[in-house]
Amino acid sequence: MATKITRIKAKDDGPKTPKEEQPEKVTRKVSVKAKNSESKKAVAEKKAKAKEVEKAEKKAAKKEKKVGYFRGAFQEIRQVRWPNRKETWKMTLSVIIYVVILAAAIMLLDALLQFIFNQLLGGN
Repeated sequence: MATKITRIKAKDDGPKTPKEEQPEKVTRKVSVKAKNSESKKAVAEKKAKAKEVEKAEKKAAKKEKKVGYFRGAFQEIRQVRWPNRKETWKMTLSVIIYVVILAAAIMLLDALLQFIFNQLLGGN
């Protein structure tokens, strides 16, 4: 049995109108005027002024950045709550006591380890 394969082609089945009935294509030329009718010279002058202002702002910002660091540091120092004499002595004594206790602990640990190693190694 032979199978017949038919090929289907796409066709433009839309309504066909004669040339007389087709609407004419209308082309229009549109001219666009700039909103600002400034001359090129004025625009160039504005750009030059803007560049000068930008350069001046950058220079001022750079200078402010250098000076701003020290100003910021002094402002931070002013915000610090400094302790009075009594609080200062309390904190100083607590640091001294902590250092003494830690030094004693390290010396005891050193003496203990030295004793253990001397016993293990059979030293005098």
